[in-house]
Amino acid sequence: MTARRQNREARAAVRVILLLAWPTMLEQIMQSAVQYIDTAMVGSLGTQATAAVGATTTIGWLVQSSITAFSVGFLAYISQACGAGETRAARRAAAQAVLSVLVIGGACTVLTVSLSGRIPVWMRAEPHIRPAASRYFFILYLPMLFRTASIILGTVLRAAGDTKTPMKAGLAVNVLNVALNFLLIYPTRTVSLPGCTLFIPGAGWGVAGAAAASAAAYTWGGIQITRALWRHPAVSPRGESLRPDPDILRPCLRVALPNMLQRFVSSLGYVAFAAMINALGEAAAAAHTIANTVESAFYIPGYGMQTAAATLTGNACGAGDRKRMRSLTTLFIPVEVGLMCLTGGMLFASAPLLMRLFSDSGEVITLGAAVLRMVAVSEPLYGVSIIVEGMMMGVGQTRRPFLYNITGMWCIRVLGTFLCTQVLGGGLIAAWGCMIAHNMLLFVLYSASFLTGNWNPLKEGAAPSPAKPGKSPDGTEQEAP
Repeated sequence: MTARRQNREARAAVRVILLLAWPTMLEQIMQSAVQYIDTAMVGSLGTQATAAVGATTTIGWLVQSSITAFSVGFLAYISQACGAGETRAARRAAAQAVLSVLVIGGACTVLTVSLSGRIPVWMRAEPHIRPAASRYFFILYLPMLFRTASIILGTVLRAAGDTKTPMKAGLAVNVLNVALNFLLIYPTRTVSLPGCTLFIPGAGWGVAGAAAASAAAYTWGGIQITRALWRHPAVSPRGESLRPDPDILRPCLRVALPNMLQRFVSSLGYVAFAAMINALGEAAAAAHTIANTVESAFYIPGYGMQTAAATLTGNACGAGDRKRMRSLTTLFIPVEVGLMCLTGGMLFASAPLLMRLFSDSGEVITLGAAVLRMVAVSEPLYGVSIIVEGMMMGVGQTRRPFLYNITGMWCIRVLGTFLCTQVLGGGLIAAWGCMIAHNMLLFVLYSASFLTGNWNPLKEGAAPSPAKPGKSPDGTEQEAP
């Protein structure tokens, strides 16, 4: 009877995990689908256009990942507050998140727009593609305030267990982006169909049109997420002060700052990595850009599960529920590895076909398919790192991920790529080999952390999580930090 009850409880826990994860997965599937369409549309303009778009991609990752990292502090605080039933604390934190959007979004707008002319030069893009790359980046990052709102306020909603609202907003953004791409990238044209001729108006802006379409869609998404948060029954900031609240911001920043520093320094590593690849030539840069786009879709189950892991472990931590924490953590990794095995196998089998969707260059297709098949083999192991990092974020443990990621990025990926490409004369395949070695190091480090249980504040004898004021796991009151 006990075994049956345990099986029922395990099945129920898996259902809860998947119910929380699937909206995030669907949202990311749509984002990847639109990214595929964007890349294919721009790719139809030629390898030069693809390289112009890809030249500044890693700078965009740096900006976006830093904002996402800041939102992790609110994720830990609000998920634990909701788990402990502290609705007022969650609403106060949501108001501080709105304040953060105004400050960070404004600062990022000024920074990205003012540096748009220099970034392609820093990224070692070839001189003839720099003007197009600069225009693309300038237009794309004009609406940074709205993009920041989508990231931070969307995280607030997910921390409260609402993953469907960000999903719906993401779907609307992606549909709008595709529609505007058709109108802005290509010139006015007629398309012959069986029995009729279709007239399609167009602006003919090329690469700049792709950026304008994305900028308009991001603006719409930021507005929708903000409205949804304002109307949310549990975490609406209406009536709460937007002045800085140290009692909320201190514990959030204690979690967010290591994660921000990790992602910022890691993203600088991505910038250095991409700059070395851009220096390999136009074909290598185009293959790298397309392969990155293709690969991102196959990590969707991993990152969707990471959101569920962060939210549910944060809830369990806030409630001080050791039993629920144990049952969740023993289920997350098997489910994650199973999903990543499936997606890794699909990527390995379809790599050449997927590359042909975005390029007709034989050299680009061959290079891209080779590196995609390399990374497909490592996906299940990397999935373990993703899920354990999510559990750490949920309980406010961000210092270990900082050390793990910085060590792997700079000692393995960047230094290894420099030696392989700049000293030994290797190419794109050698660079991606260093990237996979970085992922394998993360697997070893995160697995060791998980097995020892050092990340878990509800482990017997462990110190309580500092992510928020309230009750410690043993039920006693803590003072606000």
